[in-house]
Amino acid sequence: MGILVLVFIFISLSQHGDAQGPDSCNHQGGLCRVGTCVSGEYPAQFCFEPIILCCKNLSPATTES
Repeated sequence: MGILVLVFIFISLSQHGDAQGPDSCNHQGGLCRVGTCVSGEYPAQFCFEPIILCCKNLSPATTES
């Protein structure tokens, strides 16, 4: 019974709104996070609305020489 509830929640979250999903977030250089983004990141889109955000760094990554 518990597994069915989890499957239902996952399906309802993935079909809600215009969420892009984790693959789209990762390809755009973001990370999916539950609730809020950490310091130094901003919410760019949703991985799964309305709970899981796609967070990206505020500053572009720098390369060391």
